[in-house]
Amino acid sequence: MNELHELADSFLKACAARGIMAATAESCTGGMIIAALTDIPGSSAVVDRGFITYSNEAKMDMVGVSPATLRAHGAVSRETALEMAAGAIQNSRASIALAVTGIAGPDGGSAEKPVGLVWFGLAQRGQPTIAESRLFPNEGRDFIRRETVRTALTLGLKALG
Repeated sequence: MNELHELADSFLKACAARGIMAATAESCTGGMIIAALTDIPGSSAVVDRGFITYSNEAKMDMVGVSPATLRAHGAVSRETALEMAAGAIQNSRASIALAVTGIAGPDGGSAEKPVGLVWFGLAQRGQPTIAESRLFPNEGRDFIRRETVRTALTLGLKALG
């Protein structure tokens, strides 16, 4: 069992122990978090849905990110991550949602938002939505995406205690 599989399994068990469902809203990972969760037999008991919100239009249409937020802050921002996570909760039966938006590279980075910058949003029903960022080393697209999945699952586990 690899680390991502173990983290996904632990996250699912933590959700099951609390009797809650989970959702994801993913941009830079393109569904890797929901795939890690649904790779585990029995995940349907706690996984409600995954939103793959790769484009700005998908972020707006599927999880309700405001066009004004995208204009003012961009897709890779604290504000967008917060809205993605909150929107995943609002548009699902989940009580916890993990959201990610970032720059996996190799292109697309800037001085202000370099390749490897990822914003994480975490929403729990009835609690304030939180966001935090990580700047992963630019060791390639696969590395950044895997680290994003690992970090998102770790943040989810931490939030569940």
